[in-house]
Amino acid sequence: MKPAAFDYHAPATANEAVALLADLGDEAKIIAGGQSLVPMLALRLAVFDHLVDLRRLDELGGIEARGDSVWIGAGTTHAAVGRSAEIRRDIPLLHRATPLIGHFQIRNRGTLGGAIAHADAAGEYPVAALTLDARMHTLSPRGTRDIAAADYFTGMWSTAMEPDELLTGVTFPVWRGRTGFAIEEFARRAGDFAMAGATVAVRLDADSRIEQVALGLFGLAPTPLRATTTESEVLGRPAADIDPAEVGRSATAALNAVPADIHGSAEFRRRIGAVMVARAWARAVEEASND
Repeated sequence: MKPAAFDYHAPATANEAVALLADLGDEAKIIAGGQSLVPMLALRLAVFDHLVDLRRLDELGGIEARGDSVWIGAGTTHAAVGRSAEIRRDIPLLHRATPLIGHFQIRNRGTLGGAIAHADAAGEYPVAALTLDARMHTLSPRGTRDIAAADYFTGMWSTAMEPDELLTGVTFPVWRGRTGFAIEEFARRAGDFAMAGATVAVRLDADSRIEQVALGLFGLAPTPLRATTTESEVLGRPAADIDPAEVGRSATAALNAVPADIHGSAEFRRRIGAVMVARAWARAVEEASND
């Protein structure tokens, strides 16, 4: 199939882009790398009268260290994130998530902002942003706004952004000290969206107790999730005394609305999710312990 007819717009600036969004309203849709939107248009799962293409907006690209955080422009491709030595050093979880996204052709075109704004609950970048307490920066005709990752993902493929807002960049805090990071996912084939997955970020104190921790879950609900109850349970405990399987069971025990389809029941996904949490926990703690 081919997409339904649409008018194409290629603004030269971000301000021009949001002005178009404000003028065109619900009939307009932003296209960045197009790796999610184009297939939906081609299958006519989505129809828009206007597409606003962001590829001319160089201001949305780049990676910059800003004190104790790293800013990544929304137009930065997955491939650029994966190649960045700065991301590898300062945001290891994002670096490790990148190779799990689709295939290299997708990573060469897809953008960080597009993946986060698309808000797929099984996507790697949304859960990485949530796990690391990233902040989303947006622009609209009313000005700029910062949105905490905890407030950003509101439902299946939906976010807290207004229709005339443009995601311009994302800031990721840098974790210092004895830290470890891991992402684990279970997918039918390499490059597929995860049926269940987990992210772990952990920092140990001088006595190898859990000083800071973040546990993310993806593919297990309409949005990426943080296992905050489990985080509270392990905080302050000696890392060596914590059973990874216990962490996995705790993190998935209270999940509601676990999706079920022809590829797996809700219970199957919950069980796989617990295993992914356990594996990610073990890897992250081992890395922190060896730091």
